[in-house]
Amino acid sequence: MNPTEMADKIQEMLDNKKGIDIQIINLEGKTVLADYFVLATGTSTPHIRALSDEVQIKMKKDYNIEASHVEGYQSGRWILLDYGNVIVHVFHAEDRAFYSLEKLWSSRNPIQTSN
Repeated sequence: MNPTEMADKIQEMLDNKKGIDIQIINLEGKTVLADYFVLATGTSTPHIRALSDEVQIKMKKDYNIEASHVEGYQSGRWILLDYGNVIVHVFHAEDRAFYSLEKLWSSRNPIQTSN
């Protein structure tokens, strides 16, 4: 699966679990970190964990792909899932506003958003 397809599939997974303000940010050629960030907001710590769990379970089950690194699961305020070329950020609304990754990267070529 190429990075664009992976980002789209992850966006769909997050949307199916009622993630809020899901965005895919295209980073190709702008950083070595990843080709895409997928950002979503959850309504509570359990919801943020459920969104993260959904992505991890479906990526493993449907595509046999596991995150190489998971960060922030314990706190449940900002969970990062590293899939190499695609990095997923699942935030609490306050943390998302504070870190404002969209402002840092979105002006540099956002490709999609979903409610």
